[in-house]
Amino acid sequence: MRKILDKIARKIYYKEKAKELSFAAIKFISPIGRCNMKHTDIKLIFAEPTKFVGQSLTVCGWVRTSRDSKNVAFVELNDGTTCKNLQIVIDKDKFAAETLNFPVGAGVKFVGKLVESEKNVCELQLESYQILGECPADYPLQKKRHTLEFLRTMPHLRVRTNTFVNVQRVRSALAFASHLYFQSHNFTYVHTPLITGSDCEGAGEVFRVTTKKWNDTAKTEEEYYATDFFGRQAFLTVSGQLEGETAAMALGKIYTFGPVFRAENSNTSRHAAEFWQVEPEVAFAELPDIIEIVEEYVKFIVDYVLKNCANEIAFFENFYEKGLTDKLNLLVNSEFKILEYTEAIEILKNAKDVTFEYAPEWGSELQSEHERYITEKVFKKPVFVINYPKDIKAFYMKQNPDGKTVAATDLLVPGIGEIVGCSEREADYDKLVQAMEARHMDISAYRQYLDLRKFGSVPHSGFGIGFDRMVMYVTGMSNIRDVLLYPRTSKELR
Repeated sequence: MRKILDKIARKIYYKEKAKELSFAAIKFISPIGRCNMKHTDIKLIFAEPTKFVGQSLTVCGWVRTSRDSKNVAFVELNDGTTCKNLQIVIDKDKFAAETLNFPVGAGVKFVGKLVESEKNVCELQLESYQILGECPADYPLQKKRHTLEFLRTMPHLRVRTNTFVNVQRVRSALAFASHLYFQSHNFTYVHTPLITGSDCEGAGEVFRVTTKKWNDTAKTEEEYYATDFFGRQAFLTVSGQLEGETAAMALGKIYTFGPVFRAENSNTSRHAAEFWQVEPEVAFAELPDIIEIVEEYVKFIVDYVLKNCANEIAFFENFYEKGLTDKLNLLVNSEFKILEYTEAIEILKNAKDVTFEYAPEWGSELQSEHERYITEKVFKKPVFVINYPKDIKAFYMKQNPDGKTVAATDLLVPGIGEIVGCSEREADYDKLVQAMEARHMDISAYRQYLDLRKFGSVPHSGFGIGFDRMVMYVTGMSNIRDVLLYPRTSKELR
């Protein structure tokens, strides 16, 4: 009973703490200055228009649209700080007609008086201007709807569209909220290496790092790489977890946040070769403890975006996912379900209203169609699936007493499926070696990792969240290629 009461007390505390942090963050990012710039951000103008009305302002940005009438011309200006455009009103009697050429895409500086506007809240009456960057008529992003497929062919330009500037702003807010959550809960931010000598997942889907030109004179891989930069094979990391565990054994609670790489020859809408992960590791935490942290963290960052990116979320709801706001509020306000893997398989096997492409069987991975059925049809909310078969999970996960499963969980969310992978780490040296041997791993490459189990080993847990998938979930974007600035996928390197 005492444990239950302690758990309830912790939930209440962290819920109130999350509210405090969220409101503190709102205050922190409110318009308080111009960062010593000689022009005013459009976001600041729309945030407090009454503060600027009647003033002469300088604004810079890119022309989104322009239109002309007999006596007046109009330009819609955007500087990237907000999804709203500032309307520039041009009295044609004050300027030579031949000079009033503001093509879409041009970079400009406008000086004028800000006045109230019934339709647009406020607008700028032009006094002077300067063309900072011309833009020719063959600029490919004219005022019309472009398909996402077309925009993927030009990643250097697509970020200028409404969709992609909004994606990047939401992405930025989620990143800021992530740091805010962990820093306020006494986590230490550590930077794990991008170049490693081991494959964390043991799956072999790694990019090799080398300075050697191809030759086939060496008799073995060891001989070939012995003359390379590091004197051995090196890889781009698939996860910062192993190094993160090292830091957690000294600092207690840590997190790393950065790019990881997987040479998975997949062409799905959810996979990229280079993607970002948030990876906390927590000493003295067992699986139930880390599940609580995952739930608190996910709810916090989504709530932060709802409070600070209302215009962006409204845009995505209008153009990409109807009911997006309701979906996000449901996540923030619902109690996440905890479901045994074995029970999940039984639910899927007994499903009468659907035919799965992949038949669910105990001992097999849950496919995306399974994950979405469980979250969207059965429980209609996020679900933690726990205690997976050990043979389908990584070597480092703690073995349960039943000898068949491990203390692991995946967080599944409606609309996307798995978004967080989580487990208690195996703290027993002999069991860890046994798991590695069963997978025919090169134990010598993991000596330092094994040392952590010899010297002061304690229960510890951690998780990895696919940050790009979280951006997809929050924005309603259906393809991971559309939430990355420069997506890296198989056969694509632009």
